[in-house]
Amino acid sequence: MLHHVQIACPEGSEDVLRAFYVGVLGMVEKPKPPKLAARGGCWFVDPYGAELHLGVEADFRPARKAHPAIIRPDLDALAARLTAAGHPVTWPDPTEIPGTPRFHTEDPHGNRLEFLNPPA
Repeated sequence: MLHHVQIACPEGSEDVLRAFYVGVLGMVEKPKPPKLAARGGCWFVDPYGAELHLGVEADFRPARKAHPAIIRPDLDALAARLTAAGHPVTWPDPTEIPGTPRFHTEDPHGNRLEFLNPPA
């Protein structure tokens, strides 16, 4: 079982991350241990158990291809929330992975994220 996935973020972007990951995606912020909190970044837990850590990277570049894939049973509602908030939602060709509805989006820093329905 996977514990968490970490992606990078620029320094000082914690408020922007909270607005997106909590405000739009509905995640809950998980407090970082004090020694790690001093490094910046944020940790989030999805309502369905996925944990995502965003860590500060001095020479930040967004992950455009590499990405976490997070299972969400509320896929259509989540896509609608992202679209309403001005974030891109791209639904791949459903024949690529038959029977697995999914879409890609980007966080405010351009990191690619994938969301998909639970396996049948």
